[in-house]
Amino acid sequence: MSIDYSQKIPNNVNLASNKTLQRALEHWQPAFLDWWGEMGPDKSTTADVYLRTAVSAEPQGWAHFDYVRMPDYRWGIFLAPAEEGRKINFGEHMGQPAWQEVPGEYRSTLRRIIVTQGDTEPASVEQQRHLGLTAPSMYDLRNLFQVNVEEGRHLWAMVYLLHAHFGRDGREEGEALLERRSGDADNPRILTAFNEKTPDWLSFFMFTFITDRDGKYQLAALAESGFDPLSRTCRFMLTEEAHHLFVGEQGVARIIQRTCEVMANEKTDDPVRLRALGVIDLPTLQKYLNFHYSVTSDLYGAEVSSNAASYYTNGLKGRFNEAKLEDDHRLDSENYSILDVVDGKIVERQVSALTVLNERLRDDWVKDVQAGVSRWNKVPEKYGIPFRFTLPHKGFNRKIGIFADLHVSPDGRVISEAEWQARVADWMPTAEDRAFVQSLMGRVIEPGKFANWIAPPSRGINNQPVDFEYVRFN
Repeated sequence: MSIDYSQKIPNNVNLASNKTLQRALEHWQPAFLDWWGEMGPDKSTTADVYLRTAVSAEPQGWAHFDYVRMPDYRWGIFLAPAEEGRKINFGEHMGQPAWQEVPGEYRSTLRRIIVTQGDTEPASVEQQRHLGLTAPSMYDLRNLFQVNVEEGRHLWAMVYLLHAHFGRDGREEGEALLERRSGDADNPRILTAFNEKTPDWLSFFMFTFITDRDGKYQLAALAESGFDPLSRTCRFMLTEEAHHLFVGEQGVARIIQRTCEVMANEKTDDPVRLRALGVIDLPTLQKYLNFHYSVTSDLYGAEVSSNAASYYTNGLKGRFNEAKLEDDHRLDSENYSILDVVDGKIVERQVSALTVLNERLRDDWVKDVQAGVSRWNKVPEKYGIPFRFTLPHKGFNRKIGIFADLHVSPDGRVISEAEWQARVADWMPTAEDRAFVQSLMGRVIEPGKFANWIAPPSRGINNQPVDFEYVRFN
């Protein structure tokens, strides 16, 4: 069945005139819809959802709001506008024209980079599949669905690159992206964090605040790529990623606010008492923060990485805001400070900046996460509550890199296995913590109503009121 490309797949890649790409996507689209039906949001196919759809890459076109059923969502293919005369601005190819086609010597590496990024997008949808059944409000349900369809669009963006630039190999990789499953023992998603369960809304908000922020930094680094179609694709994806970060940061802030309201009204900070009152105590929120922060930190890989150095030298993946950095953009003689462990003590040492680009990007992410946590801390401060959220040490609960075989406390001490086992329940969510949070999850979908454990937002979506009918059930 042929596709009306201007309507079904909004795009700015001249899809209507590219017969080869049309055939590839016509073959892939039914498989995508089958995957969405199997692994997309549960029991949601008949609802009309007030969603944002990108219909063009222009500022007035990338955020069109209307009611749509998610299986009918128009997953488009958009690249940011081309920069005339764009050049590669780092590595050994610096100053050369950006590549419009895949350089043969980097073909397999670029394909792996695109597939790894692409694999995270459907994984997120799969992890969040059942959350709609326990939404704390219609407002939050709509935001979940918006995140889901945009992760789907980001998958389309990566599959477009595979189909348009990698021939048969790309088509096979595009099919494999629909065959892996988050958490599947036999065919899991590529990155460990995307095989974790997202069992409750606190986990969802932490994921979108912390792990989607990793996505922001990975996309920003790829947006510097000398392969121009990848750069332009990622630059457009970043316009949508901002909403996911907003959903997470605001969601956790609203949980903190509701808990602080109850703490102030009841004049108690006793976690047992607060749980009995149906809100999530602040120490438990801290433990969830510790968990999601440490698991996501591993997504950046080992601190010292020859792969990352090769990506940079070859012009495939840059640093965050590469063009704004004041150095030679080759890093032949630049150093960068990283943490190491010597005789059981955590120390700093200087190493070649080219070898620790993963750590550089992780540090950029840490600063951004810390800024969000600082904004959260304004909530208890407003209520006169002394509790403050903190990020654990960079070595806490790490499974990859320098700290992988060590136990590090949240305050940065290398500790014994015995001390870790004695204290881990104070630092990470226990089975009892997760069971309690799960016990609060009950669906609230009357417009303007919210579950007891979360405060309403200060404003609605797209200038709509908070009690707007964001989802119409049929």
